[in-house]
Amino acid sequence: MGKCSGRCTLVAFCCLQLVAALERQIFDFLGYQWAPILANFLHIMAVILGIFGTVQYRSRYLILYAAWLVLWVGWNAFIICFYLEVGQLSQDRDFIMTFNTSLHRSWWMENGPGCLVTPVLNSRLAMEDHHVISVTGCLLDYPYIEALSSALQIFLALFGFVFACYVSKVFLEEEDSFDFIGGFDSYGYQAPQKTSHLQLQPLYTSG
Repeated sequence: MGKCSGRCTLVAFCCLQLVAALERQIFDFLGYQWAPILANFLHIMAVILGIFGTVQYRSRYLILYAAWLVLWVGWNAFIICFYLEVGQLSQDRDFIMTFNTSLHRSWWMENGPGCLVTPVLNSRLAMEDHHVISVTGCLLDYPYIEALSSALQIFLALFGFVFACYVSKVFLEEEDSFDFIGGFDSYGYQAPQKTSHLQLQPLYTSG
């Protein structure tokens, strides 16, 4: 794989990650899920850093981008386990997604494909300033939509990590070889040196 094709592929994956992250950020905002909103914001900043590092040949930025992708994969794996309620995880714990500042609710819970929302009036389960709803007829339940969204993020992150490592390795090798041949020092100004044939000779004049 050539250097140009590797850089182009990495930029393409970064752009896909950016689009997917912005799409996810919008739906998390609609659902008032503050923890994912914060994580998405950090991810967007890291992806932009990765694009800048790729275009500007900055290997350190790519290393930071790759390190973030490791954390991003872990976060999305947690999201999948959370919505599928793996182990001791439960969706009833609002503080995980909203820092206990608001009622946790995925936007897809009421707006999923084919979902029919029916308010439950005079329910004893309703809290202050909230209402109870009944959601039926969904073609795909919201936990699976959230899990698929996180799975897509993991897929893009894994490929982005591989290409980031490859491109940063190429950049580091080029920097090492450039330093070995002297960098810009070989093109610097050098003062002219006196040669042997320009030595001063005695001058004889007629007296």
